Amino acid sequence: MASPAAAGSGGLSAPLLLPVTDPDAFYGKGPDAVPKATLFDTSVETGLTTEEAERRIGLFGPNELVEKTVSPWVKLVKEFTGPMPIMIWLAILVEAIIKDVPDLLILLFLQLLNGFVGWYEDYKAGNAVAALKAALKPEAQVKRDGIFKTINASLLVPGDIITLSAGAAVPADCEILPGALIEVDQAALTGESLPVTMRAGDVAKMGSNVTRGEVEAMVCATGGETFFGKTAALIQSVDEMGHFQKIILRITFGLMGLSIVAVSITLGYLLLHGEDILEAIAFCVVLLIASIPIAMQVVCTTTMALGCRMLADEKAIVTRLTSIEQLAGMNMLCSDKTGTLTMNKMVLQDDLPTFSPGLTRNHVLQAAALAAKWKEPAKDALDTLTLNAIDLKPLDAFTQLDYMPFDPAIKRTCSTIRAPDGSVFKVTKGAPQIVLDLCKNKAEIEDAFNAKVVDLATRGIRALAVAKASKVGSEDASSTAGDTWEMMGILTFLDPPRPDTKSTIERAGHYGIEVKMITGDQQAIAIETCRVLGMGMNIVTPEDLPTGDQAIGSRVLGQDYGEIVESADGFAQVFPDHKFIIVEILRQKGWMCGMTGDGVNDAPALKRADIGVAVQGATDAACAAADIVLTAPGLSTIVTAILYSREIFQRMKNYVIYRIACTFQLLFFFFFAVTCMHPSLYWDGFDAKYFKMPVTALVIITILNDGCIISIAYDHVKASRKPEVWDLGQVFIVAIVAGSIALASSLILLDLGLDSHNPHGWFAKLGLEPLDYLQVQAMMYLKVSLSDFLTVFAARTHGPFFSRRPGLKLTIAAIVAMVTSTLLARYWPLPDMEGISWKLCALTWLYVIIWFIIQDVAKMIAYWCLFLTSTGFASQEREVADRKRQLQRSNRQSLTRESIRRGKKVGELVRPSTRMPSAPSDVAGAMTRIAELETVIADLKNSLRK
Repeated sequence: MASPAAAGSGGLSAPLLLPVTDPDAFYGKGPDAVPKATLFDTSVETGLTTEEAERRIGLFGPNELVEKTVSPWVKLVKEFTGPMPIMIWLAILVEAIIKDVPDLLILLFLQLLNGFVGWYEDYKAGNAVAALKAALKPEAQVKRDGIFKTINASLLVPGDIITLSAGAAVPADCEILPGALIEVDQAALTGESLPVTMRAGDVAKMGSNVTRGEVEAMVCATGGETFFGKTAALIQSVDEMGHFQKIILRITFGLMGLSIVAVSITLGYLLLHGEDILEAIAFCVVLLIASIPIAMQVVCTTTMALGCRMLADEKAIVTRLTSIEQLAGMNMLCSDKTGTLTMNKMVLQDDLPTFSPGLTRNHVLQAAALAAKWKEPAKDALDTLTLNAIDLKPLDAFTQLDYMPFDPAIKRTCSTIRAPDGSVFKVTKGAPQIVLDLCKNKAEIEDAFNAKVVDLATRGIRALAVAKASKVGSEDASSTAGDTWEMMGILTFLDPPRPDTKSTIERAGHYGIEVKMITGDQQAIAIETCRVLGMGMNIVTPEDLPTGDQAIGSRVLGQDYGEIVESADGFAQVFPDHKFIIVEILRQKGWMCGMTGDGVNDAPALKRADIGVAVQGATDAACAAADIVLTAPGLSTIVTAILYSREIFQRMKNYVIYRIACTFQLLFFFFFAVTCMHPSLYWDGFDAKYFKMPVTALVIITILNDGCIISIAYDHVKASRKPEVWDLGQVFIVAIVAGSIALASSLILLDLGLDSHNPHGWFAKLGLEPLDYLQVQAMMYLKVSLSDFLTVFAARTHGPFFSRRPGLKLTIAAIVAMVTSTLLARYWPLPDMEGISWKLCALTWLYVIIWFIIQDVAKMIAYWCLFLTSTGFASQEREVADRKRQLQRSNRQSLTRESIRRGKKVGELVRPSTRMPSAPSDVAGAMTRIAELETVIADLKNSLRK
């Protein structure tokens, strides 16, 4: 590291820090990139000149995140220019040409409703990048022209000299200059539970906070070039159509294509046989609109919106409606550890070994408290834990003569104490090896002490040694000359799991969801957490994964790295881009992936995941990137949310089956009625050449049925034990079977109605009066309306329609729709149809009910056949693979739990990462023993995976 150089002209001098080993290394991207060697040569004495700072801010831009924004008005326009809206606009144009004002207004209303619902949902969802930007601290202490001044942090530039002090946020990525050590809290960035000690040459990242010390630092990255900025870039890279929108488009395009073909044939047939062109177009346009599921988006959105209210009552706030559908299908949950699975605070453990005869746990805790300023507020997390562990009133009998605060260089605190009897002694607490070196009984306890420290380290438990000097050379707490130290014991600390985490993970497994831990904390800590929670303990580090720049936009991540990620139970020591990449790999391998987290470091992965879940207390960035925000502590709410989402999914799936069946019935009924059923051939008194229903009747069927079917959002359903999936093969087969039965019954009834003048026909046999053409139309209107709504009750169950009672609101809506249709068929108010008798209404009802039972039986047969042939269900190979993966996980858990029960250490079961801090040399023997077992355990793991 180069030493400081004298100030040069303009505030520049010879290079000071960040020596560029590669002369071609540049800062920035594109044509504005600058060699780093020309940036980081600032003089510590003067800092940058004002002119140079202005030049650099013009070159690199302000120290803030660049937002990728789209005007709300542009988004609104896009809502009306998609494939489906364009079809509706064409239909509206045709209605305008033929001057059919009622139909035009109805279509325009549906178009505006669909567009504004989608736009409003997107508008209120919020912007994760804006939240990240808001999280930046606005001011910084910077040296310009040799003078420290306070400026807006957005004006910082690479090469600035700034001051980092306790309580202040780090305003940009900064390299620490030579001077005092500082402690930096990076929990929001890396997930590490405790502050990190930084010294000259270390880089403090934007978004972290200084908790202790003060030092000067050089700005080495600003804005989008910072670690924080790259996190925002990962979030902005996620820009694709949601899963639910893709499903709706596939269904809509399928029905639209079918409808266009059938309607086009119908229109051509009518025109070729002399039908008036405007009348033919009007009929076909309305038929097309009636058969295309225009209201599907509205009904599904309403269903999900009502589900959002229920989830809000369960402390889960949904920020993106369509995430409910994806939550129902989630089969992989990646969870952050710190603050999500754990409490995000250190807790004193019951395990407190002592190393002097006659000492108790309380003796050690009291000595640890005396080694702090117990009469003042605690200065750090460890002092807080120590002082809260005992009653402090008895300590008031002692007098603190001198106190040495914690220094990262010395790694311990020390107090000189006068006891009530007048004797003077010292107490100290700090790093185990540092305190052990002070003790006179080191030789006697060293082996047992080191064995305990290694055991704790391999389990990821933090340790703090406590010692006492009964004989002191002086009252100076910083001096050890003449002191006689004796080891008292070891305090143990751990960020414990939340009380409900283990049961939540077990419940998630019960409902078919695999859980992986992804944390920025140390590997050993992650392994210990997994052991406590009963999770798989194959925790690996991400050295073999690609970097963020390599991963963004790549479509082969799953192919290249899928096996590594799928076989691991979790990842430790990861950065935000690793979490993002892991989630993307799982998505490319076909998993419906959820991600939970609470920090800035989780935001990119929350945005990338199919379902991002921010837990209680999450940062603004995490909440804005997430699809669901939990307002109750822990993860227990997420299982409840999953069950609710699966119920909502069932309701939407039932509606889609119903809508496809109705489209099939309505479309092909009029197709065959127009092309094959000629009224004039049945009876000379019928003037019509082709059977058609008035446009008004078709519009009423569409509005009445689609309007009332919104009540399906309140239906009673049962959540599936397995993740839901849109198996469109199954959906279309069941819907077509149900629609075919309804279609057949409609064509048969139409044939009977047109044949009502036959003295040997069924009407004559039942004693019914012959019908004129307008009455046949009314009867068929009633039949089609009733069949449509009764199809809902067949579509909502796999078994008989009565196997699960419908919701009260759905039942009421069905009654209202069918009674209204019956009254209209009886008292049709317009001249284009003529009402039928009550007797014919009743017989039509009876006819429809009989065919509804046939339809329900056919539906059950369809499901049964699908089950036997595995059509529409998970393939047998996938089920075998799932069982094999579960068996492997169970074997690994059984192995580790049994080994731990026999007294083996976790470090003997899982290979420590090479990136973990190295063990002290005096415990090398214990670590050598661990290394000897690595090969054996690796072979055992490989055998379990086969």
